[in-house]
Amino acid sequence: MKTTIGIDNGPTGSIGIICPHGEIFEPMPAMDSLHYGKKGTVSKRLDWKELRDLIVNTVGDDKPRLAFVERPFTGQFVKTAISAARFFEATLIVLEDLGIGYRTIDSKVWQKPILGDVKGSDNLKKASRLRGIEMYPEHATAIKQQKDADGLLIAHHFHFS
Repeated sequence: MKTTIGIDNGPTGSIGIICPHGEIFEPMPAMDSLHYGKKGTVSKRLDWKELRDLIVNTVGDDKPRLAFVERPFTGQFVKTAISAARFFEATLIVLEDLGIGYRTIDSKVWQKPILGDVKGSDNLKKASRLRGIEMYPEHATAIKQQKDADGLLIAHHFHFS
């Protein structure tokens, strides 16, 4: 059985890993950092060491050949777009360091087959949370805390398709 990694990019994102000995679902590890551009403010950065350790400790010798990473937000909100791009780049560096290939995906690639024709970001979050709990009830507490199951559902979609 193969190992599949799904990553919902960004400081509020998540990672799902489905491997021969089960699955994990965790928020993307983030750490506070003094903002490099605006004195006195704090922003979130990817805790790349924690992400690397999470992947290594979960997959062991069953290293996946490919991870599926949702593309970063590139909308009109500069602070959000920059944060998403920084998380994305750091995530790719961790995957490259571990020798895991990656494919950048758009959210619609996995959302439509898993969630159907749900419209609107609030409805998509709710549908992701409900579908994740339905499919992976053992992760219900983590999914409720995360407010969606995107990372796990990305991994599920590519693992079983």
